[in-house]
Amino acid sequence: MVPFAGWSMPVQYSNLGVGASHNWTRANASVFDVSHMLATRITGKDRVKFYETLTVADIESLPVGSSTLSVFTNENGGIIDDTIICKHADSLYVVSNAGCADKDLAHIRAHLTDFQNKGGDVDLKIIDDHALIALQGPKAAAVLEGLVGKDLRDFPFMDGRFMTIKGVDCHVARSGYTGEDGFEISVPNSDAVEFTRLLVSDPRVELAGLGARDSLRLEAGLCLYGHDLDDTITPVEAGLTWTIGKRRRVEGGFLGASKIQDQLKNGVSRRRIGLVVQGAPAREGAQIFANGELVGKVTSGCPSPSTKKNVAMGYVKNGLHKSGTELEVEVRGRKQKAVVTKMPFVPAGYHKV
Repeated sequence: MVPFAGWSMPVQYSNLGVGASHNWTRANASVFDVSHMLATRITGKDRVKFYETLTVADIESLPVGSSTLSVFTNENGGIIDDTIICKHADSLYVVSNAGCADKDLAHIRAHLTDFQNKGGDVDLKIIDDHALIALQGPKAAAVLEGLVGKDLRDFPFMDGRFMTIKGVDCHVARSGYTGEDGFEISVPNSDAVEFTRLLVSDPRVELAGLGARDSLRLEAGLCLYGHDLDDTITPVEAGLTWTIGKRRRVEGGFLGASKIQDQLKNGVSRRRIGLVVQGAPAREGAQIFANGELVGKVTSGCPSPSTKKNVAMGYVKNGLHKSGTELEVEVRGRKQKAVVTKMPFVPAGYHKV
């Protein structure tokens, strides 16, 4: 167990090591307790208008029941945090990072007060009476289908629904942080322990901790805030341009829009890349070189249990980001060969309807 953002979090469980837990998730299904994440419900007739001032998402065009990955931006276009926004008929269900909870809430509330003072109809409620349980892996759907008693093939990835599971009213989002199919299930606190026991009673399911979660997300090419993203990095630099709605790219209307629109038009000086590294694993902070010149640094790195290679993520000068580009990474004072590699490092297993 390790402390994280005021929570005590498991790195791994006693029955499986990190690598074994990682591989189990890729082949079967695992349960991750992600109740530390900040979940909020946004209501009021102006909720979409308000959240479009804070994020780059085109929430207006998002179908009811659908979710999108987005980012909160600051006045310079930097990323305050990444977030998932699920649009329901009467509200927005928003999940963001526990490590950013205090600054996210301070940022949102400051703008909320100003928006309300100008007559805007919007309100925010922290969902602190529910736990968040992630069921992830290629067998996750079959496990959940057995509990709800119906086929879930018509449930698209990145959609959210209110469902009753064994008598417990839940919010279920088909999403996750592993690159696999899966569900993030919001469960009343009073039912969370028994619900989790029910999931792990299935022989296809094991508990998994932070260690496996990190290697799974890195193989999937997914960013970890505070490492691969921070408030000096824009979504364009981070390779997250796809999160910026087409209408938003033109109209702007979010914090830092002018900086981001300029980058969309004129390019950026650095780009996020994936790397396969020879030799020892390259960890966060390792320097990246091209022909002897320092051109960037690693932001995440680990041995990949799935590919049996050392993979990493980082930022380099624009122009060195193309797949196949040969670079060097300095690890423990020695320069090792590395090749820019398209992410994800393993094929995504997301469910398609």
